[in-house]
Amino acid sequence: MKERFENLTEEESACLLPDGLVMLGYRGSIAHGTYLKPDNPNSVDDKDIIGVFIAPLDHYFGASLFASRFRKDHHEAMIREWDAVSYEFRKFVGLLANGNPNVMSMLWMNCGNFFFVKKPRTRLIENRHLFVTKRVFESFSGYARAQLEKMTSFTHEGYMGEKRKALVEKYGYDCKNAAHLIRLLRMGIEFLREGRLNVFREDAAELVEIKAGRWSLDKVKSEAARLFEEGEKACGECIFPVEPDMGAINELMLRILKEHFGMRTWPSS
Repeated sequence: MKERFENLTEEESACLLPDGLVMLGYRGSIAHGTYLKPDNPNSVDDKDIIGVFIAPLDHYFGASLFASRFRKDHHEAMIREWDAVSYEFRKFVGLLANGNPNVMSMLWMNCGNFFFVKKPRTRLIENRHLFVTKRVFESFSGYARAQLEKMTSFTHEGYMGEKRKALVEKYGYDCKNAAHLIRLLRMGIEFLREGRLNVFREDAAELVEIKAGRWSLDKVKSEAARLFEEGEKACGECIFPVEPDMGAINELMLRILKEHFGMRTWPSS
């Protein structure tokens, strides 16, 4: 992992990531194959990474259990071009059950997009069918609607750098939000039909065109409207369960934690 953060000091790397990581990989544009390097005039991309960590044993049982709800269940840091978020394992599994687009992608990403993985990811991938539900499309389409709203809001929110603000003013809408919008809808529809997430995008070149402002706002809105309609139809035809089996997911989560801590049984509090 050191060579991937060679532009960061040891102290900066320590701030970027929490202890106890069991998997770490790229998310966002690098994982999707749509990353634009900083020297590209239309580039507003960071190097986004996502991790999962398992907390110390006393976080999960015993006298510390009552206090554990006050502990942070995620870690976020942004240093230079690196934008990192990591989730505590139980939090991560909960997000999987809700069909969160960012975390769901970790179960279908190419191995080359991971910095490292440990056994918990293998166990999750072996059981990823537990997270294949219609709720995933609801989550993806919900995120897409948020991108559609932000695309033309012109609020110049705090996450925007000056370069991105300038591009919004140049093209009349936020092209990066537009690319997210189209990608999320396409991924959600594919999931309903195939039961898997196509994280690395075969349509990457087209998504880069959108991000670079080569689509008019009307074309983006027209394609989004078509995809929303197609998604609703696909959802109606889909035979996946509406909700996940939380009992089975909970059993899986406990089995992974027991294995991680080398325990045959789960202690009583």
